[in-house]
Amino acid sequence: MASFNVKPIDIGGYIIENFFTDDNRGCFTKLFEQDVFARQGIEFHCSESFVSRSDKNVVRGMHFQTFHPQTKLVSVISGKIYDVIIDLRKESKTYGQWRGFYLSSENHKGLFVPRGFAHGFMSLEDNTEVLYQCDGAYDKDTDTGILFSDKDIGIKWPADTSSLIAGQRDKELMTFREFDSKYIFTYNEKSGV
Repeated sequence: MASFNVKPIDIGGYIIENFFTDDNRGCFTKLFEQDVFARQGIEFHCSESFVSRSDKNVVRGMHFQTFHPQTKLVSVISGKIYDVIIDLRKESKTYGQWRGFYLSSENHKGLFVPRGFAHGFMSLEDNTEVLYQCDGAYDKDTDTGILFSDKDIGIKWPADTSSLIAGQRDKELMTFREFDSKYIFTYNEKSGV
C-alpha cells in the first residue's frame, strides 16, 4: 500500500514526502490520496490542476486570492524549486512569517498550502515543471499577491533578487504593508479559512 509521510510546518501547512518506487521499468510517484490525507487532518478536494514550466531563476509569486482563498498541493514533475509560503492570517501568531522548502523531482516532496497563505517559488533548474492542484475555484478578480522581493517579509531566496526573472504582474504586486492596511484573512480551524 502506498504511504505518505506528512510533516506539519510550524506556521501552517504540510511538507509531504510522496510515495515513490522505482524498478527496471522506471518509477511511480503518488502525489495525493484523499483518505490518507483526511486521516492526517488535511481536507482537500481538487477543483483545478495545472502545470507551469520555468527556466532557472524564474520566480512566480507570492500569490493568493482575497476572496475564497484556495488551498494548494504543489509538487515538482521535473527539476527543482525553492517553494515559499507566507502566513497572511492576521490573528495568527506567525502572521507575516515565511518558510521555504526545496522540492524536486528527485526528493519527491510536496507542499500543502492552506487558505490564508501566499505562495510562490523560484526555479533552480531550466525546464522545471511544477504541478499545482487547487481546492476552490479560481477567482480572477481577487487573484493578487505580495511582492516576492518585499523588504518587510525578507524572503531569503537562493539567489540575489536582482538576478531573478519575474513576469510584469509579479513585479507590480503589493507590498506586505499595503496588504496589511487593506485586507483581513480570518482563520477557522474547521474550514481552513
